[in-house]
Order: sequence, then C-alpha cells, then structure tokens
Amino acid sequence: MIKTKTWIIIFGSLLALCAGLSLWIFLKPTGGNVANVYLDGKCVHSVDLSAVTESYEFTVSSDRGMNVIRVEKGYISVVDADCPDKVCIHSGRISDSAAPICCLPHRLVIKIEKEMKAGDDVPDAVSK
Repeated sequence: MIKTKTWIIIFGSLLALCAGLSLWIFLKPTGGNVANVYLDGKCVHSVDLSAVTESYEFTVSSDRGMNVIRVEKGYISVVDADCPDKVCIHSGRISDSAAPICCLPHRLVIKIEKEMKAGDDVPDAVSK
C-alpha cells in the first residue's frame, strides 16, 4: 500500500504539470491577428495588430457618417463617431475574435481574424 505522502507528491506533481501546460497554452502569443474594417460589407482597411509599434488613429467616412478608429499594439477600438447611440464607442477595445465592433447606423464592422498561412486548415462553409 502506498503511503499518503507518496500520493500527495504524485497529485501535486500532476497538478503542477497541468497548471504549467495551461499557462503555456493560454499565455503564448498568438500573433497574426489581423483587424479588418468593413464598410457596407467591403473591407476598407486591414491592419496586423501584432506588427503595430505606435498607436495611431484613422477616420472611416461615408455618406452615413464618420468613425474615428484607434489602433494600438494588439488592440483596436472606435474612439469617436457621429452616430446617435455610440454603441461602437462603448464596445471598448478588442484584441480577439470573440465579438466584433459594430456601428449599425454607419454599417461599419471591425472584425479580428486570424491570418491564414500556407498549410493552415481552411474552414468550410458550415464551420465558418
């Protein structure tokens, strides 16, 4: 029969291994995150968020209004808009594809998408 001290060492080692693997998986830099700015369904601007060294702003204008977009290292956000509800500004800055920034009155959508490389699996129509 194995002593209690041995079981504590075994489970402690397994716990430390699982914690280390979890940190490695979740904290490794993802890289290749490309923010695409769509106006009326057409991509009008793309930026690789991992390649940004200094923050900057640019304006997207249409006949419906304008949005001022700020790009920072790893993040993108809408900082000013002349729409009535300002939901796009209140969305804050995003760094992943969990939720896009949308300005419905101006028909503006900002999505973060992974940059596809040669050899990457391309999703089919069902999984996309």
